Amino acid sequence: MSAAVTLSSGSPDQTRAVGERLGAVLEPGDVLLLSGELGAGKTVFVQGIARGLGFNSSVSSKSFVLLGEHPGRVKLYHADLYRLDDPEQVAELALDEISMDGVLVVEWPERAGDGELPEEHLRIEFEVTGEDGRELRFVGNGERAEELIGGLSD
Repeated sequence: MSAAVTLSSGSPDQTRAVGERLGAVLEPGDVLLLSGELGAGKTVFVQGIARGLGFNSSVSSKSFVLLGEHPGRVKLYHADLYRLDDPEQVAELALDEISMDGVLVVEWPERAGDGELPEEHLRIEFEVTGEDGRELRFVGNGERAEELIGGLSD
C-alpha cells in the first residue's frame, strides 16, 4: 500500500518553498517523478528542491537539455523527458546508473516505458487549480518515499 498526501499552493513562491522543504531532507538514491501539464509548476518545484539541496544558482526547464546536473549538499540530476518519443530513448539515458550518487528528479516520467525508471520513487502530480493555484499530490512507492511523505505531512 502506498502513502499519499496532497498539499495546496497559492503561488510559485509557495510551490518553490514546498520543494525546498523536501530538498532539505533528500538523500543520494532518492527518486522523484513529476507529472502535470505544461506550466503546472514542475520546474518551479525543482528550483526549490535545488535550493534545499544547497544549490544556489538557477535551475531552468530542461526541455532542450535532457539531463542537468547541479552540485550541492547532494548532487541533483534533473531530467526532462518531454521531447522524447520512444521509451528506448529513456533506456539509453541510463538515469538510474548516472544518478546513484545523487537525487534524481524526472519531469514527464510517463514518456518512459515500464521498468525504465526506478521502481521505488516519490511521484508528485501537479494539478492547476487557478491562475497561481496548484495542488501537489505526493504518492510514495517504497519505504523511503513513504518516509518522505511522512515528513511533509508533519
